[in-house]
Amino acid sequence: MTARRRDSVLRPGDWITFDDGDHQVVGLAGTSVRLRSEAGVESVVLASHLMAAPDFAVTGTEPLPELEPFGLLSTVPESVLKAAREWERHLVEVDTGLPPDAPAGTSPRPEFNPAAHTVRERANAKAVELGVSLRTVQSRRARYARQGLWGLVDQRAVRVSEATGRADSRLVSAIEETIAAETHASTGTRSRLIRRVVKAVEATHGPGAVPMPSRKTFYKLIDALSTGRHTFGSAVTRRQTANRPQGPFTPTFAARPGEQVQVDSTPLDVMVVLDSGLTVRADLTIAVDVATRTICAAVLRPVGTKAVDASLLLARMLVPEPMRPGWSQSLRMSASRLPHARLVDVDTRMEQSAAKPVIVPDTIVIDGGKVFLSDTFTRACDRLGVSVQRSRPRTPTDKAIVEATFSSINTLFCQHVAGYTGPNVSRRGERVEADAVWTIPELQDLLDEWLLAGWQARPHDSLRDPYRPRKAISPNDKYTSLVAACGYLPLVLRGEDYLELLPVAWRAINDYGIRMSYRTYDSPDLGSWRRQHSGNNAKRGLWEVHYDPYDLSRIFVRTQNGWITVPWTHLPLVNAPFADFTWQHARRLAAESGLDDTNETAVARVLDELLTRAEHGPDKRTARVIGRTRDGATAHRPPAPRAEPATESDAHPDPAPAAPVAPFGVFDARAEAERWL
Repeated sequence: MTARRRDSVLRPGDWITFDDGDHQVVGLAGTSVRLRSEAGVESVVLASHLMAAPDFAVTGTEPLPELEPFGLLSTVPESVLKAAREWERHLVEVDTGLPPDAPAGTSPRPEFNPAAHTVRERANAKAVELGVSLRTVQSRRARYARQGLWGLVDQRAVRVSEATGRADSRLVSAIEETIAAETHASTGTRSRLIRRVVKAVEATHGPGAVPMPSRKTFYKLIDALSTGRHTFGSAVTRRQTANRPQGPFTPTFAARPGEQVQVDSTPLDVMVVLDSGLTVRADLTIAVDVATRTICAAVLRPVGTKAVDASLLLARMLVPEPMRPGWSQSLRMSASRLPHARLVDVDTRMEQSAAKPVIVPDTIVIDGGKVFLSDTFTRACDRLGVSVQRSRPRTPTDKAIVEATFSSINTLFCQHVAGYTGPNVSRRGERVEADAVWTIPELQDLLDEWLLAGWQARPHDSLRDPYRPRKAISPNDKYTSLVAACGYLPLVLRGEDYLELLPVAWRAINDYGIRMSYRTYDSPDLGSWRRQHSGNNAKRGLWEVHYDPYDLSRIFVRTQNGWITVPWTHLPLVNAPFADFTWQHARRLAAESGLDDTNETAVARVLDELLTRAEHGPDKRTARVIGRTRDGATAHRPPAPRAEPATESDAHPDPAPAAPVAPFGVFDARAEAERWL
């Protein structure tokens, strides 16, 4: 029994293979198929389950014809396609008796008349007519039945050859190894690569053992094997391309505020002026909420971000952004679309806050930077109940949103600021340092104001209205909609919580006070705790001391009755707050002068001289330390007015009393809380 031509329809009476057996279709009812096996057992199967079975097939018929690959047909040379269409015309005449372009009413030729001759006889007549064998006509007819016109195309004309052609496999392997070695090297030319390949082949297989192509063919071979790898282009692009993960890119998604917050730090593309007069680049550390694209906090520091800066970034995220003098009233939260009334009911500090939401993170994604892997940062996250997730090494796509945000800040903000350096040296202008006019505190104020007016209220392309997908919405609008959908209300930090984010040290309270890095701290409030055991056996009875590395003029001691602020005993000798790196630099200067760098009084005098010299210090290293000290201490505070230049009568002024200690530089949450409440 010959197989009949199969239609794309399953009918009662058809035999199928299913569930490792042969079955006959005995009935169809909606989406159900009734089957009878060879043993006579009947069953009912859903059509979707039947046709999805891996062994399902209709037997006793020819397989379904394949659709013609129309895209590939457009790549075939015209002469080859014309020859295939000519064969199609002959085969149609064999099957039907008439060619496809025959006019209506045309009678078939006698040797191709289906009423007088069988298919085999008609195929034999066509073979005689074309001067080919009967086997050729039959094979072409079978391919045409399966693949259509594509089955008649000469496959030699469309055969895909290897990119390396007939090149020796040993040579190809050497080229691939040499190209891979160029990933982390400086970009060279093709001639250099050819020389290295030849040397590698001769060292491995011996001179003359591997045939070398001509120089022109060598160039073509290298271009074919280096496609998409930027071997002879930008070294940065080459390393980034080699660094891409092999798997597909999966977009990061979060459904509620704080579900995932990405944190990173990078040098800002703006030159800033330190108090010492030097121009340097500042480090920008930001935290971006994935769900709303809100920049929860942004902190500028002199180059060399510390672990405490990352911890203080958390503090800025968890307290409201206060309105500052000179800001427009339109930047108030009460003037925005944020749910101001609802948030004020939870925390009255929201009454005077700016239009930026407070977002409490569930998970923070960090990279492998030492700043974020420090005990200070991880301990702060642990105390706040925040999960820390580390991205894979050298895989920036794991925190692609914060990386893209840095690029947006450079495009939307930095390029409009005096002292803009450009993203790389090739795009940097002349004498950029001469154009720098902003200090770090001034630039911080500009950045904070721009985040409120330019970022939080600006439509973001990745934030869409679910009911109007073509409409982009702002981070504030997205936060408002998610608050209503998720029932999200932030519980912001208290003043006591802010001190918990500072670095910690364990010290004894002696008769003279507390000793830290050759500095003595004392206060009358320590009277009842001197020479006492703290009750912490794990720390051998030492007391928990928190300190601000940017303002070492005071420390904070935790006691059973709460926190005690303890000032430095030599503070009257020093004219301004100082940072940890300033103290260490003063000790080095004291040692170079032949003084005892462990003598607190001697170092304090050197420190005072160092701070009063300001920009007129003896060398650039000292000037840089002074600038970092003052910028670190005055960050996030409005800059003080500049003093008038001194006159001759002011050459020997009377000694002025010591300046009062300035509050904590980044953000004093306790003071803000007391002021707002």
